Amino acid sequence: MATGRTLAEWLAFIERQHPASIALGLERVDAVRARLDASFDCPVFTVGGTNGKGSICAMIDAILRAAGYRVGLYLSPHLLRYNERVRIDGEEASDAALCESFAAVERARADVPLTYFEFGTLSAFWLFARARLDAAVLEVGLGGRLDAVNVVDPDCAVLGAIGVDHIDYLGASRDAIGREKAGILRAGRPAVVGDPDPPLSLLDAAAATGVRLLRLGQAYGYEPQGGQWRYWGPSGRRVSLAHPALRGQMQLANAASAICALEALEARLPVSMQDVRRGLARVTLPGRFQVLPGRPSVVLDVAHNPQAAEVLAANLGAAGYARETIAVVGMLADKDIDGVLAALASRVTRWELASLPEPRGASAAQLEAALRRAGARAPAACHASPLAAFRTARERAGDDDKIVVFGSFLTVGEIASHLEAARNRSAFDG
Repeated sequence: MATGRTLAEWLAFIERQHPASIALGLERVDAVRARLDASFDCPVFTVGGTNGKGSICAMIDAILRAAGYRVGLYLSPHLLRYNERVRIDGEEASDAALCESFAAVERARADVPLTYFEFGTLSAFWLFARARLDAAVLEVGLGGRLDAVNVVDPDCAVLGAIGVDHIDYLGASRDAIGREKAGILRAGRPAVVGDPDPPLSLLDAAAATGVRLLRLGQAYGYEPQGGQWRYWGPSGRRVSLAHPALRGQMQLANAASAICALEALEARLPVSMQDVRRGLARVTLPGRFQVLPGRPSVVLDVAHNPQAAEVLAANLGAAGYARETIAVVGMLADKDIDGVLAALASRVTRWELASLPEPRGASAAQLEAALRRAGARAPAACHASPLAAFRTARERAGDDDKIVVFGSFLTVGEIASHLEAARNRSAFDG
């Protein structure tokens, strides 16, 4: 094995170690983990679902850290840097730490082929095993039952909103997808379900598994109260709560699910309501209805399925006046493009459509065709890349306009990277 690789070289290397970008199954990860010293002895929250899982993870992490706990947080995918995926005590893993963990996985795997996600998941576990954690928060990558994260038994499983996505791997219905999501549940352990209308398959799986099910609207819930909100759950009611730092009305449901999960393990990880308030006030997660400072207003949102697009549309409607709303959108071809664009058609006055790279990316022409099928009449232009589309949007936008960038982590990541580079140049020049 070559030594002295940079992080970029390691990432290029691990992309080549399996013929498929996605290959669901636990056998390979189990086999390598058995040879890798990657066990961590602390309470584990595993968070799945179609939408909201990243936000729930970030909130649990922020509240626990506000209470003084040392937390390992594993998220995917990333926007700007791979380092964003692995955080220990609120800090992104360094390049050196990631390189060391990748080398450890490479030594342990021998001839076992691992996908990019499997390799990265095992490397995160290796780092967590050495970090003396009080708790670990793990985001499921895809599905649940056969996702690499599921080799770790959670002390509390959490499921956010469940919609239709990744149909080639999980099935084309909420019922089929719910069955896959239920794979992270464990007998005798609590499971928080943050979908107000969960698929019957998930409820049946929970009953068969013997989990302690805590459902939104039954075991816990929330109520908006003007500029504040109220939570109720297994440990009672909490009133006069400030809205989480993550924007959007849907974040109240995510915050309630995070609080309920913490209450489920309060005997092992007690937190006070002051910790909850501080954590929700400090929580950050780029690309979730992220409103950037300055004019025109720029909103970054990784919405890429119809359910998330409907939430984005509602958030745009509640966000105040804009003379024009200009959409910069690029999507992967295997997503429900028609459903996503239809959900936002009434909110957008101009479309800047971007092609994403093949083989998975959809072309701008495909997006335009989907727009017309949705009956959208707003003007649209096609561009070779998200950056080209965004530059055109900035040129056209006035101070009272709003630019919303969405459709894929790739799209939002490209624009976020461009804006960060521009800020860094400005700071250097200043």
